Parts: sequence; structure tokens; C-alpha cells
Amino acid sequence: MPQYENVIFETAERVATITLNRPDRLNAMNRQMRDELRQCWQQVKADPDIWAVIVTGAGDAFSSGADVESLATGGFTQPDRWTQLAMIDRIRLLPTPRRLNVHKPVIAAVNGVAAGVSLDLVTEADIPIASEKAYFVDPHVSLGYVSSHEMVNMARRVPVAVCLRMALLGSRERMSAERAMAVGLVTEVVAHDRLMARARELAEMVCTNAPLAVWGTKMGILQGLGLPIPQAEEIAAGYLEVVEQTEDHAEGPRAFVERRKPSWKAR
Repeated sequence: MPQYENVIFETAERVATITLNRPDRLNAMNRQMRDELRQCWQQVKADPDIWAVIVTGAGDAFSSGADVESLATGGFTQPDRWTQLAMIDRIRLLPTPRRLNVHKPVIAAVNGVAAGVSLDLVTEADIPIASEKAYFVDPHVSLGYVSSHEMVNMARRVPVAVCLRMALLGSRERMSAERAMAVGLVTEVVAHDRLMARARELAEMVCTNAPLAVWGTKMGILQGLGLPIPQAEEIAAGYLEVVEQTEDHAEGPRAFVERRKPSWKAR
């Protein structure tokens, strides 16, 4: 398994845990962390023994967003000047679950500040939960940047008025964990010292279900968003038809009849 400098990648009992690991910088994302995080998501996708993922931050922060010093010194730039098309491609390659088409369920365990670009890891998580000490902020406009993909994603998770307030007030607006739950940004707020234990409990519960059915359900829901209901139902039906051809699909009803726990194989 590859070793990373800015990310910790661990697996146990079919669950991968990705920990952003620059605690001295509040886990601010530099170019190396971005590249390592992308590799982690690719590992998750490729490993059939990983059925679910937890993403969190080391120390007292989830992530303070992009490393401002890297931005100021050109740490995110490429040698050649970016064209508009290249800029669009760069956004598409950001190391987040949706952009990398991660079909396995993702739990975000937000342990502290989640700011700027790291908000994508929250809005793209399937089950985001937060510590009571967590808070959310989008400082882009306060630094002279347009808040782009972060708030586009946020506007699909929370009411638009809530998104606009956060985006336009910039660093002057901090959303508490309780407020984040009230508006639907996270699904649960737990005591700080219980956060990772609860994330693991949720991952374990997800893994008691048929993995291929879980993955097909996730993709069927997400790929149908924004489409008319008949088209969205066709997409979900396509995943159902695929899963119906698997061993696990036969195992579920058989285990129910035999009154035992199913033995899922992810095949």
C-alpha cells in the first residue's frame, strides 16, 4: 500500500479511512495533498475489499481549505499558462468523490473547521456527520476569489438562501454544527470525542448490507438528480438489472428464508 506524506490511508474490516494530515496547517490543502487524496480515492474504487469510506482530518480541523500560502506563491499553478478549457478540466479533476465517480459510500466525519475547497468533501459525502465543535465557512470572497464549485455543490445540499448567505459573507459567516444539521448540510451532530466511533458505527452498518446493492443504489440516486422522474427511474432500474445478475442478489432472499445472516461476496 502506498505511503503518503499529507494523507493517512488505512483499511480495516472493509472500511477505508482517509485522514487529511497536515495538522500544523489545519489540514490546508496544498498541491501534494490534492494529488495524494486523488490517489486515495482511486485506491478506494479499485479495491474490491473496500466497501465504505470515512474521510476526516487530523488534529483539531477537518480542513481549513486551500493553503493560502501556496496560492500566494503559485504553489497550485502549472508550468504552462492555463487556457479556459484546461481550467475546466482542472476543476473536474479535483480530488472529491463525485468528480472521481466513487461509487462506494462515503462518510465525512467533520471534526473541526471545514472551509473553502474542503466543503466539497462534505457536500459530496453520502453520510456527513459533525462533531459539536465543527463549523463551516467559505472565505473565498474575503480573499478575492470567486466561490465556484464549492457553492454550486452547496446549493444542491442546502437551501439557496443559506448558500448565498455563506458565500457572500465570506469569512464573516461561520455556520455551527447545529445550524449545519438544521439546514441539511450534515445528518448528525455528536460529542467531539465520539465522532470517529460514530463514523465507524455507521460504516459498519452500511457494510452489513449487500455491497453491490448499496453501490448501485447510491449511483442510481445521484445520477438521477436533476432529471425528470421517468429518466431517473430508468437509470436506477439499470443498476437494479445489473445487480439482479449477481451472487449477492440470490444470497439475500436465501439467507432470509434460512433465518441467518447473509454472506455477502460483492460479486
